[in-house]
Amino acid sequence: MQEEKQIFSKIDGYKDLVVEMQTRMIACPAVSPHSGGDGEDAKAQYLLGLLKTMKFDELYVINIKDPKAKNGVRPNIVAKYYGQDKSKNLWVMAHMDIVPPGDFSLWNTDPFKAVIKGDKIYGRGSEDNHQGLVSGVLTVKAFMDLGIRPPCNYALLINADEELGSEYGVVALLKKHKKTFAKNDVFLVPDGGNPTGTMVEIAEKNMLWIKFTVYGKQTHASMPKCGVNASRVSSHLVLKLDEALHKKFNKRDSLFAPEVTCTFEPTKREANVPNVNTIPGTDVFYLDCRVLPCYKNADVLKEVARVVKAVEKQFKVKIKVETPINDSSLPTDKKNPFVNLVVRSAKQVYKNQPKPMGVGGGSVAAYFRNAGYPAVVFSKLFDMAHQPNEYSSIKNTLGDAKVFALVALGMK
Repeated sequence: MQEEKQIFSKIDGYKDLVVEMQTRMIACPAVSPHSGGDGEDAKAQYLLGLLKTMKFDELYVINIKDPKAKNGVRPNIVAKYYGQDKSKNLWVMAHMDIVPPGDFSLWNTDPFKAVIKGDKIYGRGSEDNHQGLVSGVLTVKAFMDLGIRPPCNYALLINADEELGSEYGVVALLKKHKKTFAKNDVFLVPDGGNPTGTMVEIAEKNMLWIKFTVYGKQTHASMPKCGVNASRVSSHLVLKLDEALHKKFNKRDSLFAPEVTCTFEPTKREANVPNVNTIPGTDVFYLDCRVLPCYKNADVLKEVARVVKAVEKQFKVKIKVETPINDSSLPTDKKNPFVNLVVRSAKQVYKNQPKPMGVGGGSVAAYFRNAGYPAVVFSKLFDMAHQPNEYSSIKNTLGDAKVFALVALGMK
């Protein structure tokens, strides 16, 4: 108990460091080179300089080649502070890359210049994912400053390319550098949460995006019998898919409240003809499917194929089906001791009622879950990610660092 008080007091004294780190990182716009930026190089260089002033037992960079990036690589930083048991790592994982700021006219401040207003720090990346990154650093700094060695290694993984699929980040590390991770490692990912700090995310729905291209026959709108209206076929197909998919994949899982079921939502529709008096011969639309982990994406696609075949026969058309995204994610068992440890730690710091939850979106934690590691996503956030006037909370940054400290101390 005395040790916890010392750590909490030390973390509370790091407010100036929070502001300094945020200011320096916001000024390094780590936008992916595949979105028009330079990548993470400048931010990685700043962080390496900072981490070298600390007492890490291991500090190195895993560079993943990317010809489009500055210096031709995407850096992933590993910083490890040894614990009493050096065979196991608690990884606190955050990413350096950010999304572009979008429409500058929607920002009240320069997105690449930190602005501090009370408890809030404004700037692109301040919450997504600087807050989690800073919290992870504060925790280990407190251990170092107090001379405390946690039960197992406390390891920072500061990775690249999270925003565009992690090809040059976690995916590459698990594929080409798997020996970085030990068999009994666990992962704490401060890259998702809610304003009350009650979301301990342990599961994600499978993500399946389906593109449908309907091939009919174009003709004048006054002579519909001379053609086949691809737009009408698409509309019919949407309704048939909606009925069939919701009927077949109808289980409920309260872990994913409020969306406790699978969701199958028609979303994007591409332009077909530019004028009103032409019946389109081709129509393209998309279906965004978020599938409960108890189902397989392959089974959803099988049902889709059945419905498509029936519609093709009815309207005498051809329909092409493609899957731009087809990702599945295994859950972390909510009874896993690591999950319970995060729940208890968050409750102790924030005096709230955290609980294990599932989400419909995707996170980088899924890659580690699918590789067999327990992974929990937790942070107390205002959900400002990707928005104009993004900001983070200094108070939450310090609070999350305390949560991470309790987790680390509880890793028996």
